[in-house]
Amino acid sequence: MSNESTFAQCSKVNADFSKRIVISTDSYQWVESPVKGVTRMMLDRVGMEAGRATSLVRYEPNSSFTDHIHTGGEEIFVIEGIFVDEHGQYPAGSYIRNPIGTSHSPQVGEDGALIFVKLHQFDPADTSLVRINTQTQSWHPGLVVGLTVMPLHEFQGEKTALVKWAPNTQFKQHIHPGGEEILVLEGTFYDEEGVYPAGTWLRNPPYSRHTPCTKKEGALIYVKVGHLPLKS
Repeated sequence: MSNESTFAQCSKVNADFSKRIVISTDSYQWVESPVKGVTRMMLDRVGMEAGRATSLVRYEPNSSFTDHIHTGGEEIFVIEGIFVDEHGQYPAGSYIRNPIGTSHSPQVGEDGALIFVKLHQFDPADTSLVRINTQTQSWHPGLVVGLTVMPLHEFQGEKTALVKWAPNTQFKQHIHPGGEEILVLEGTFYDEEGVYPAGTWLRNPPYSRHTPCTKKEGALIYVKVGHLPLKS
């Protein structure tokens, strides 16, 4: 199947934002990007290459992506390897925000890289260029014992953070008026709906509720709230 036909089939992926979505590692389906050596696991997408998209992107060793402009902004979390562009090098644990109108030419070295990417989801007024190496940042106490939080970005109700859950931590039931998105980076995360090991991506729709917790191994999660539309 050609790249063109692959993308034609993927112009809408989990595009109904009123639905709860859970994707675990055993259901990953990697598809080719327009560039050799770069593949994507599409988590949600509305539109083609220039559309709104949330993906895991895998760079094979010594691969690169063509220079491109971020017409709707780009948000990246580096999961594995070292991600590089002409502006710097970003090891695993790096959080990057490239505002609308910026551009770059990504590449990786001999170890390759795995990144979590969100495209075309910026408010035009959000012009902050963000570069955070979370391996060197401080953690802050969370709302309950056993939680620590590392804020990454906040703008007009949208909040992004890393949250570290100690083993056997229980959080109260709460509501997400603007939705919630979680990527489990380490350990296992739980709520009344299921069990989510490392690599699981969850999207809880606006006004959803849950009561999350951890058990004996704890968890580290990337979490974003307040950013989901009521509909696509």
